[in-house]
Amino acid sequence: MPETQPSLQLELQELLLVGAGAVPGALLRWQVALHLGDQNLLVNVLGAALLGLLAGLPAARRRQLLIGIGFCGSLTTFSSLMLAAMKHLSSGDWAAALGLIGLTLGLGLGAAALGFSLGRWFKPPEPPQSPT
Repeated sequence: MPETQPSLQLELQELLLVGAGAVPGALLRWQVALHLGDQNLLVNVLGAALLGLLAGLPAARRRQLLIGIGFCGSLTTFSSLMLAAMKHLSSGDWAAALGLIGLTLGLGLGAAALGFSLGRWFKPPEPPQSPT
């Protein structure tokens, strides 16, 4: 019977790829917050653009694990966005909360679409055809 479960070695390799991407993503997120303040909009739109680019490129599982899940997963954060919106709401600033959510969704979708289009534009070169 063929093995349908990934081997432990493969799972460990994939775990290392995700972790190797997550550390720099988290460090970049921390540095953005340290130097620019809590910039949920910036990091989420940047992450959406990068994920869109990855989605537009030819499938590559290792790249997706390293950059998509690892790096972008730790760079972007839904929970921080919601917390920032909640802080605006709790202080009665509904316009700022709705603006933050609307801008993040609108710009994030646009950035993901742009990244996806760029990824589709970068096609791998076709292998040379041998005359038969």
